Amino acid sequence: YIRERSVMSLRMNAGHKRNFLYERPESARRVQMDSPLLLESTLREVEKQTSITFERIPTTFPCTAPLPFLSDALRSLQDSVVNAAKRGVELVILSDIDITRKHAALPSLLALSASFKALQRERLVNRTSLVVETGEVRDIHHVACLIGYGATAVYPWLVFRTLYDQCSRGELPLPFEQAALNYKKAVEEGLLKVMARMGISTLNSYHGAQLFDSLCLNRELVDEFFTRTPVSIEADGLKEIEESLLIRHNNGYEVPEPVLEYGGELRHRKEGEWHAWSSPAVIALNRFVASPDEGEYRSYARTAAERPVYLRDLFSFTGGTPVPLEEVEPEESILGRFFSGAMSIGALSPEAHETIAEACNRLGIRSNSGEGGEDPVRYGGITNSAIKQIASGRFGVTPAYIASAQELEIKIAQGAKPGEGGHLPASKVTPYIAMLRHCTPHIPLISPPPHHDIYSIEDLAQLINDLKEANPAAKVCVKLVAEAGVGTIAAGAAKAYADIVQISGCEGGTGASPIGSIKCAGNYWETGLAETQRVLMENGLRQRIRVRVDGGIRTGRDVIVAALLGAEEFGFGTATMVACGCVLARQCHLNTCPRGITTQDERLRRKFSGRVEGVMGYFTTVAREVRGILSRMGVRSLGEIIGNAALLHLAPAGPLPAVRRVRPGASFGACPEGPRTCLQERNDNPTLHLSLNRRLVDDLLPFIERAEAVEREYPIRNVDRSIPARLSYHISLQYGDAGLPDDTITLIFRGTAGQSFGAFNHRGLSLTLIGDANDYVGKGMFGGRIVVRPPTDRETHTQVIAGNTVLYGAVGGEFFAAGKTGERFGVRNSGAVAVVEGAGHHLCEYMTRGTVVVLGDAGYNIGAGMT
Repeated sequence: YIRERSVMSLRMNAGHKRNFLYERPESARRVQMDSPLLLESTLREVEKQTSITFERIPTTFPCTAPLPFLSDALRSLQDSVVNAAKRGVELVILSDIDITRKHAALPSLLALSASFKALQRERLVNRTSLVVETGEVRDIHHVACLIGYGATAVYPWLVFRTLYDQCSRGELPLPFEQAALNYKKAVEEGLLKVMARMGISTLNSYHGAQLFDSLCLNRELVDEFFTRTPVSIEADGLKEIEESLLIRHNNGYEVPEPVLEYGGELRHRKEGEWHAWSSPAVIALNRFVASPDEGEYRSYARTAAERPVYLRDLFSFTGGTPVPLEEVEPEESILGRFFSGAMSIGALSPEAHETIAEACNRLGIRSNSGEGGEDPVRYGGITNSAIKQIASGRFGVTPAYIASAQELEIKIAQGAKPGEGGHLPASKVTPYIAMLRHCTPHIPLISPPPHHDIYSIEDLAQLINDLKEANPAAKVCVKLVAEAGVGTIAAGAAKAYADIVQISGCEGGTGASPIGSIKCAGNYWETGLAETQRVLMENGLRQRIRVRVDGGIRTGRDVIVAALLGAEEFGFGTATMVACGCVLARQCHLNTCPRGITTQDERLRRKFSGRVEGVMGYFTTVAREVRGILSRMGVRSLGEIIGNAALLHLAPAGPLPAVRRVRPGASFGACPEGPRTCLQERNDNPTLHLSLNRRLVDDLLPFIERAEAVEREYPIRNVDRSIPARLSYHISLQYGDAGLPDDTITLIFRGTAGQSFGAFNHRGLSLTLIGDANDYVGKGMFGGRIVVRPPTDRETHTQVIAGNTVLYGAVGGEFFAAGKTGERFGVRNSGAVAVVEGAGHHLCEYMTRGTVVVLGDAGYNIGAGMT
């Protein structure tokens, strides 16, 4: 139901009208623990402390009384917790350990949040800590939810009893104490990752932050017990929770020997939880790819729609009088709206990556490189990826890589792993992959999340500007994850002059994602897409920007639903891999793919049997299915139905009664009047043509074409941004990554440079700035030299001469600054040499190669994540 999104005493002085903070001895009475996950010994030790008062309050309730009684049980629990706090109890342990046949346990998250909200209403929340002792909690997400809704610590008693039982019977070949510590460590590391993807450094900041969306809880329940949690889709309330709670409880007592359900959440199990990519669906699509005919595809489509899995499976759509199929736009036109998912070379094997790219290029579909660079021998050829993902400028992002793209994709967030950036395990970082990514082989790669260099919409606007200067011919896409509030971010992307905004759903996670990263994170793209369409139209921005969507799209029916909700372009990730022969063994992150698709192991890569024709056959058949649906709806093109949500109807059906209760949120209502699609080819800043970059190209392009040495001097102001990125673009077009000989183009600038001075600087460009510079100097620098020095011989080591995030994602070249730089100097440096006279916090974070010399002071957190 809940999915992740991302001390002193006070007293009144009688003689004054305002409050004062005073330190008192009792303020120092604290119990400090090294982890929010408690072992039994830790909890018992806390209970023995004489310096604090604690009370254990059961979260069980009699389940033999007439229904309903869950509401009364919650009210009773809230009263007990509030009364304990008023009596001066400093630690309340909410415990369901006393569960019996006649006493069922309240859902631990509901009990905890209800108690926390009651304390907040009575202004007692800072007087009492809540510890949850529960048998319900198992995994990282469970613990994160409890802490996020107010638990100070969690003791999952049933986990440890289960481990003890398994160790005692020899099912786990290690001592119980070690097994318990291993579990504790795994949960702690998972919590750190959950916090990191929300940009949070300390548990205190995560505690009670409620960084979650609710799914399928009705608004009345959320407003009362999970106040201020966004409601995306409504369904169940206390009555339904009570019924399901009793079913589970009684199942444990009404049979002589209770048998656990198969489960099947992480791996598909027969008779277990149903998966969108169930074994029958995978087999059906593989059968179609092997023998492409309409009958096999229809069999696959029926299997894919057998049970509702996604929100879109609950919709039906209507239309008018059918039109002849020959009057509907051709398959080629529909294919032009498709793109492949962002799967990097590294996550995928080179063979699979190139097969997908070639199939897309032959059909006029845009393939996506993913985050991780691309072999330069592919640029301009049949295996070149039309969409180059640059995240925010790292992992193989070179001037030639940027110049080879039709589109450049900024990954602010992604559906499979929202907030995490890229991830590649060490076993996949072979020498070839390390060469493409400019890093050390056999070292795990954790790409910095976007908040390392994009703190605001202005920073995003600057990155968009950088890319439009670095490749004036390419469009820029901003990739966002579906979650509550994504529409506001999409509107910001439109105002920042992005050409495309992409809404990614929570489904997916192809190639490298660990299980803990892709479960219970993000939201369905249906909710994010509907909100984005509405917000863009409400703000008069829809005509300026194209909207695309991806995440678990499998059939032409999915494309139609996405179009009705406002999408103009449609991405296929997992389906593309299955069309390459993937059997969804779910071993992508282990480098053990049995079909050679998501592995870098040369022995396994030889098993790759995917064919370009198979991928092409899948895409063309989906386009053919879309044509057929359009014909039956009585429309002649996909463009006619984009954003026409009035044709969508909620039609829940099937064997599951619960789906009949689902109600989409407010975002699915009627949108305001106005354009429903993008009406302009590009969304460029009208001042872009006035850029100093254009003057530099006019002056220096002949010298670049002749590879002739030249030296020029120009004044520069802080409105001159991304200088001289456009020169690097023209060098790339003619010379690729080889660039020009050293010091071929020597430029001297006097004044104050705007943001991104020397961004993506190419070989042969030598820049000297006499003055100072703003943020992002040398971002993504590939070669050449950048020198920043003051106009006079002052005490340079005491002066800041360049801003924050200098040399972010640099690949090579030299940087010298006669002065200090700001925060995050050299983050993700992958080969540049730099000398500065001082730097702020987070120096050389995630650095993979290169040399940085700081002749002076540096702040905290030097070299975090450095390889």
